[in-house]
Amino acid sequence: MAENLKDCSVACKLTWDQLEAVCRQEKLYCKELNVNRHNVNEYEVEFLCDYKKTKEEEFYLVKWTGYPESANTWEPRKNLKCTKLMKEFHLDLERELRRHKKRCVPKRLDREVSSLLVQKAKLRQSLRRWENHLNTTRNHPGRIFVSNEVDLEGPPKDFTYINNYQVGAGIVLDEMAVGCDCKDCFEEPVKGCCPGASLHRVAYNNRGQVRVRAGKPIYECNSRCSCPPDCPNRVVQKGIQFDLCIFKTENGRGWGVRSLQHIKKNTFVMEYVGEIITTDEAEKRGHIYDRQGSTYLFDLDYVEDVYTVDAAHQGNISHFVNHSCNPNLQVYNVFIDNIDERLPRIALFSTRAIRAGEELTFDYKMQIDPVDTESTRMDSSFSLAGLPSSPKKRIRVECRCGSDSCRKYLF
Repeated sequence: MAENLKDCSVACKLTWDQLEAVCRQEKLYCKELNVNRHNVNEYEVEFLCDYKKTKEEEFYLVKWTGYPESANTWEPRKNLKCTKLMKEFHLDLERELRRHKKRCVPKRLDREVSSLLVQKAKLRQSLRRWENHLNTTRNHPGRIFVSNEVDLEGPPKDFTYINNYQVGAGIVLDEMAVGCDCKDCFEEPVKGCCPGASLHRVAYNNRGQVRVRAGKPIYECNSRCSCPPDCPNRVVQKGIQFDLCIFKTENGRGWGVRSLQHIKKNTFVMEYVGEIITTDEAEKRGHIYDRQGSTYLFDLDYVEDVYTVDAAHQGNISHFVNHSCNPNLQVYNVFIDNIDERLPRIALFSTRAIRAGEELTFDYKMQIDPVDTESTRMDSSFSLAGLPSSPKKRIRVECRCGSDSCRKYLF
């Protein structure tokens, strides 16, 4: 019987924390849970739940890692070595006391206050798990951080982080058939390198900053090219290079994204990624999203309006970037390994220098002046759109960007 069940497995109804608690209580060792004979009796603070003080000492109610909340204990401050957790606890406590218009910390916290502090601690844990998941999933050098100091909203439900387009049913990406033969694409381009094959010039300077105006397409070197990985004409394909933070905004705009590093002008920041669908399917989904109050449909109308990117349930960090009437990001159409001009990659470049800590935004109704186009085909496409009409919405939405040039409405 045991031999027959050797490869059988069943789902466990306990969480990892609950399993760890059982192991410690029963003195069982588990390699997967990192419980062994050296640490089975160790106690680690998971978070702080409550606070009280006497004339002589301060005490904290401690939730122990791997143990249920019924095992929480009051501990004197001098016995605790969790400096970071203590700092977070007091920051949350100060915010809550200010909300109740109280100036000093009482000897004992109200049940309402302590309950909210526990919720904040659990929220922070949830966001950290999501943050770890995002950083495990990403394929780019730039790290992702998550912060919510505004309310108790946790990670978005029904959202999957992806790094590249996900192609919907009936859509085929045509791979690039040829590449360049350049040894040095910047100094000695052969026949104009990859951009030259489409009668365009290299879009970047030798520092990887975009030098063509918005509306001009960008043709990067591809997987079939002879040039090395550090070619100056390989920028978007290298992915996000900066540490970014998904944060909860304070003025009702939901989640936003800020840069944690200084970004120079004309620098690639991120792509707009999601599921590629047909415009017919986008119309159907759009009506559903309208009823929900928001949508993430981004038309790929560089040459004709055939496809749309839907980042509602599958996307990257661009899913969380907010609109501004005075944005610091600009949209460009980019072609790398796909030759179908109906399916450009959507890249966001900085329009000016961006400070560390500044929110990243782009204009959902971005327009360009269709001049200096290089062919009649491009003239006609630019006169129609010039850039993807991102994101598509059908309801009148009030704008809260706060810029001096605010148009008051997004759409």
